[in-house]
Amino acid sequence: MKVDGTLGGLADAVARAGSAEDAGYDGIWAGEVNQDPFLPLTLAAQTTSRVELGTSITVALARSPMSLAYTANDLHRFSGGRLRLGLGSQVRAHITRRFSMPWGRPAPQMREFVLAMRAIWSCWADGTGLRFEGEYYRHTLMPPAFVSPPHPFGPPPVFLAGVGDAMTQVAGEVADGFLCHWFTSPRWIREHTIPALERGRQLTGRTLDGFEIVAGGFVATGTDQEITEGVQRMRSQIAFYGSTPAYRPLMELHGWGDLGTELTVLSKQNRWVEMAGLIDDQVVDAFGLVTTPEELPRRLAERLGGLVTRVAFTPPASFGPERVRETLDAIRAVTPYSPAPGPAPEAAAEPEAAAAR
Repeated sequence: MKVDGTLGGLADAVARAGSAEDAGYDGIWAGEVNQDPFLPLTLAAQTTSRVELGTSITVALARSPMSLAYTANDLHRFSGGRLRLGLGSQVRAHITRRFSMPWGRPAPQMREFVLAMRAIWSCWADGTGLRFEGEYYRHTLMPPAFVSPPHPFGPPPVFLAGVGDAMTQVAGEVADGFLCHWFTSPRWIREHTIPALERGRQLTGRTLDGFEIVAGGFVATGTDQEITEGVQRMRSQIAFYGSTPAYRPLMELHGWGDLGTELTVLSKQNRWVEMAGLIDDQVVDAFGLVTTPEELPRRLAERLGGLVTRVAFTPPASFGPERVRETLDAIRAVTPYSPAPGPAPEAAAEPEAAAAR
């Protein structure tokens, strides 16, 4: 099992990246909430030599496939082939009202976005003409002066984030990895995520062999005080995500559809404190992990062992460097996901063969 950490903003990117590599993390990820994720990752690339560098996530549909193809290719070259390009669709209100970009059907649009980037990268690497024409994106011009300089690392692996079955299946079809939303559960991964990924892979005649599945999730550990504070934060986070209609299927899977409806009503009234109070210990246990530091590796193995290939873990403040290294080593011993042995499905057309179905 690979273990990943998180990267903050520009101010502390160098220090945090160096500490993460020294501690033995396999990867560090930067998110796009109130900052651009590529800037701290560029600093991290310059100060590290081994650790993988990922976006978790960058908002794909707020960008052009061409602009993101340049940025990702540049950082992949600069980092010596260590970029892991994690993409998310965001939601309609943010794409149309915050970014002022067009919004279509998110899963088909994301599928086409990734295929467009791959067509651009292939044009640069192979010298073939750029001829990508889809429903949402059209790229047909690439004069030699605008071809990105070559490098020996190939295109960066693409990870897609999602929750619903449609986006997850797209990830299996066109991506190299999948980023589980933090608001998920082992049961959802087992019953929805992995089957949808398998269906996507089968569309192109592949299995999940070599495909990365990344999970993070809500974790409360450390001192008694840190655990208490962590659980309270967890209740608020679960209440927030549980109030979102798009995530209602997760609540319904566990029999908490009515709770999700109640949370939605309260959220529209800005009654956030009351919402957190509705998240009881049973809900916390389904969507989060509350444990002592000593029990953390075993509990994590029970929760995610055999379901994912890498986990994100941020240690509490009370962990010193040695405790962090010991914990990472113990987590790394957890059995990662491995597809069941068996013949690969009959090969289908490569996803690049068509822009949309």
